Amino acid sequence: MSPKTVRPETVRLTMAQAVARFLTKQMTIVDGEKLPIFGGIFAIFGHGNVAGIGEALYGIKDTLPIYRAHNEQGMAHAAIAYAKASFRQRFMACTTSIGPGALNMVTAAGVAHVNRIPVLFLPGDIFANRAPDPVLQQIESYGDGTLSANDAFRPVVRYFDRITRPEQIIPALKRAMQVMTDPVDCGPVCLSLCQDVQAEAFDYPESFFDEKVWTFRRQHADDNELAAAIAALKSSTKPAIISGGGVLYSLATRELTAFAEKHGIPVVVTQAGKSSIDERHPLSMGSVGVTGTSSANAIIDQADLVLAIGTRLQDFTTGSWTIFKNPDVKFVGINTASFDAAKHNSLPVVGDARVTITALSAALGGWTAPAALKEQAARLKAEWMASAEKAMAPTNVALPSDAQVIGATARNHSGENTVLLCAAGGLPGELHKLWPATSPGSYHMEYGFSCMGYEVAGGLGVKMARPDVDVVVMVGDGSYMMLNSELSTSVMMGRKITVVLLDNRGYGCINRLQMGTGGANFNNLLKDSYHEVMPDIDFRKHAEAMGAVALKVQSIAELEQALKDTRDNGRTTVIVIDTDPLITTQEGGHWWDVAVPEVSDRPEVKKAREAYIKALSAQIIG
Repeated sequence: MSPKTVRPETVRLTMAQAVARFLTKQMTIVDGEKLPIFGGIFAIFGHGNVAGIGEALYGIKDTLPIYRAHNEQGMAHAAIAYAKASFRQRFMACTTSIGPGALNMVTAAGVAHVNRIPVLFLPGDIFANRAPDPVLQQIESYGDGTLSANDAFRPVVRYFDRITRPEQIIPALKRAMQVMTDPVDCGPVCLSLCQDVQAEAFDYPESFFDEKVWTFRRQHADDNELAAAIAALKSSTKPAIISGGGVLYSLATRELTAFAEKHGIPVVVTQAGKSSIDERHPLSMGSVGVTGTSSANAIIDQADLVLAIGTRLQDFTTGSWTIFKNPDVKFVGINTASFDAAKHNSLPVVGDARVTITALSAALGGWTAPAALKEQAARLKAEWMASAEKAMAPTNVALPSDAQVIGATARNHSGENTVLLCAAGGLPGELHKLWPATSPGSYHMEYGFSCMGYEVAGGLGVKMARPDVDVVVMVGDGSYMMLNSELSTSVMMGRKITVVLLDNRGYGCINRLQMGTGGANFNNLLKDSYHEVMPDIDFRKHAEAMGAVALKVQSIAELEQALKDTRDNGRTTVIVIDTDPLITTQEGGHWWDVAVPEVSDRPEVKKAREAYIKALSAQIIG
C-alpha cells in the first residue's frame, strides 16, 4: 500500500481575513523584548476596501491597533515617520480604497522608497473577475486591460504584487516581509488587493499563521574588501568620516563614536546621519555639503581619504561633487548595499555598519590619524560654534530669521527627550547646520524626497513610535498649507506634538534660489504671485479649528515664553511666528548644481550663467 498523504490543517478565511491574521503574527525583538513588528494599521475606507479589508480589520482591532486618519498621503507619511523613528525595527501598514485613495499614497511611497523606509501599502483594486467593469473610480487603459491606478506604485516600491486569487496572498505576504526586513532591499511594499478577491474564501494552511520572529541580518564584510579599506586608511594623513542614515539604522552610533575617538578621525554628518554622533563631541564637525557647517566642509575639502558609512552620497552631501578639493582623495564606501558602497569609484566594503566599523577598528589596532588633524578639528569646531551661536542669538527684530527661531526653540526644546522633525523649504538647511542633535534619532529630517506636507503627519508618526519624547515640528507656511489635516488626527488620538509654524508668506526658500540663479522674484512669495486679494491666513485660528492649542507670538522673547508655557500641556500645540523670507545663515554652506539658462534677455541671468559655468569647472565627473 502506498503511504497515506497527510494534509496540513487548514482554516477557511477570506483573503482579507488571511492578511489581517498574518499581520498579527509577525513579531520582532527590540531591546530584548518581543513585540509585534507592525505598530498598527492606518485605514481610510472606501468601496474598494470597506467590505473586505474593513471587516477583517474589525476582527483583529483588539490585537493590532487600527487608526483612522484624515488624508491618505498624511497617514502614509505618519507610517513612514513611525518606521524611521523606530530605526526600521518596526513599521506600519496602510490601506485605502481604489482610485484617488490609492493614488494619494503614491507620493508617500516615493518618500519611503528614496529614504529606504519599510511600509506595507494595501490599496484596494479593481474587480479581478471584471464583471462590473469599469467599476467606480476605475481608470481604464485602452491598450492594457490589466492596468489600474495602482500600477503607479510600481516605480516607487521595492516589491509590487496584484492579488487576483486568494491563495496568491501566501507567497506575496512572505515576500513582502522579506523585503521590509532586509537591510539591502528595505523599503515600501505594495500588495494591490482586488476588491472581489478580498471577500473570496480559501482553505489556508494553519502553518501560514504560525508566529514568526523577524531578526535583522548583520552582514560581515569580505576579507579582501576590508583589507583594501585598511590599507587606504593607513596611507592617509587627512581622513574624514561621512556618517549617513545607515549608521542609525544599524544601531551603530556607539561604535562610530568609539572608532572616531580611537583613531582620531573627524566625523561629518548627512541630513539622514545627523544625530549619529553627539554634536558636542570634539570630533563632531557637524553637517556636510550644501547645508554644511564651515568646520565640516573644511575637513572634507582637504580630505585625502573619505570613509563614507551608510550614505548614498547624494548631491547635497557632495556639493554636486565639487566639495572634495584634494586631487588625491580616495573614497571607502561602507554600506549594506553594493549599489551604494561602490558609488563614485569608492573602494566598496559591503557589510553592516556596526559589524564593519568594529572589524575595521580591530584591524587598525593602534593606528591613528596625525595629531595635527585633531587639533585642526578642534579649532574649526570652535570657530563654527561661535558663528552658530551668533546666528541663533536672541533678538528683538520685528521679523526674525529662521536661525533665530531655531535658536529660541533649541533653548527650550532640545536634548535627549526631544525629537526635532522637519522636511522641506529653507528650514532643513538651517536645521542641518544649527540644531544641536545629541542623541540617536533626536533629529528627524525627511530630506531624501524633501516632501512638503510631511511635517505634521510625520510628527504624529514619531509620537506614536516614541510616546515618551517631546516631538517638535518646525514647518513653514508653504509646507503647512500643503498638508495639515493630521493635526486634527493627533488631537483625536491624544498624541501631543508641538508645531512651530514660521510664516514668511510664501515659498521663501525657492524664492531665494530663484534670486540666486538670476531669476526675478516671481510666483513664490504671495506678494509676487497673481492675486486679486492678498491672502491673509490666520494660522492660529486654523489650528484652533483643528482642535489644537494655538498661539500667535510677535517676537523671539514671546516665542520662548510660549514654548515654556505650553511644554507640559497635553494637547497638540501650534505656535505661529512671522519671519523674514530672505535671511539665511551666511557661514557654512556650499555650491549646488542648479542649471542656469544658457539663453536669456535678462542681464541678471547672464551673470548667473557665467558664475554657474565657472563653478562647474570644479565638478568631479565619475
